[in-house]
Amino acid sequence: MKTCFIALFGRGPGPRPCLLGWMAAMADESRARRRAPRVSLADVAALAGVSTATASRSLRGGSKVAPSTRQRVLDAARDLSYVTPFQLQPVDSRSRPTIAVIVPFVTRWFFATATESAIDFLRARGYDVLLYHLGSAAVRDEFFARMPLAGRVDGILSLSMPLSEDHTLSLRALDLPLVSLGAAIPNSPSVGIDDVSAARAAVNHLVNLRHERIALIAGKPDDPRFEFPTSVSRRLGYEDALNSAGIEFDAGLVAEGPHGIKGGAAAMAELLARPAAPTAVFAEYADLAIGALCALRRAGLRAPNDVSVVCIDDNELTDSLDLTTVDQDVHRQAHVAARMLLQLLGAEPGEPPEEAVLIPTRLILRGTTSTPWIPHRTHFNMTAVPQF
Repeated sequence: MKTCFIALFGRGPGPRPCLLGWMAAMADESRARRRAPRVSLADVAALAGVSTATASRSLRGGSKVAPSTRQRVLDAARDLSYVTPFQLQPVDSRSRPTIAVIVPFVTRWFFATATESAIDFLRARGYDVLLYHLGSAAVRDEFFARMPLAGRVDGILSLSMPLSEDHTLSLRALDLPLVSLGAAIPNSPSVGIDDVSAARAAVNHLVNLRHERIALIAGKPDDPRFEFPTSVSRRLGYEDALNSAGIEFDAGLVAEGPHGIKGGAAAMAELLARPAAPTAVFAEYADLAIGALCALRRAGLRAPNDVSVVCIDDNELTDSLDLTTVDQDVHRQAHVAARMLLQLLGAEPGEPPEEAVLIPTRLILRGTTSTPWIPHRTHFNMTAVPQF
């Protein structure tokens, strides 16, 4: 011990040259560690000359990867000193691999339907599911701050979650297979519909019926930090259809309501109270349209005799109310998203496409739309319409 001490420090005042060299080397190494960026799965895939999906399957022991390919990936990971946030185990060695499903609302029709369909698909293929309900911006932010997914799940399915850039980076830092439904996450496979096109189809239907005063009932988020991109896209489709038909956009024909039937009823009551009421209404979501029908009935009016109503989304309620809709196949979207996630895990053949998968929509003609009976209506007596 004394010999080592003298070798480093020597005798007499001041550090010896060998000590200075050792200290400098340690400082250089420390700085290098701080500067070195964290190696990602994409880096491993690039070095091995494969896709990130194949790299993920190789590292997880997926059975559908050729031995030579897996070895290239393992060599690349070793050369780059690639590590995951938790001790990686092959999927095949786990009795029940687990998928995390992240959803903003479990009670609203779209999210409930997508969640049920995705869970049924995954469970039928031997996967357990951890469901995370993040129903507000505060809950979402707290979830991403503590990030409970690391070491607990094999993959992530995000259902239309409104995410900031920081949230997205947190998810990608896990280096877990990730697929989104309804709201695309950069550099990850996604499934959804063309919301602009769907809204355009709904408004074009009203234009073809010779409506000119076409109102928009838009969903108003409870919190600006929790706004869904679908609402923005559907408004773009509404404005695009009006512009293509030569109808000037009128801000007085736009009303917002909180998501839900009450919000749609309040927005419809607001439109009817304005000096020049619409002859037709496009509602961004089915629950808003159902609320609009309630407000019309309470005002002594009917659809389509007085006001035509069309929306996006089709379910049992829209069918029972004979509501004209643009249907999006939510079951199919959920199945496609779940299958793409299993492809990333090596449990399904093939690889997800790099481009977003868009499921077609279709206009369902029912009894709430027709040609306008009164070409120009100036004002309704709103004394009979309750204020919401």
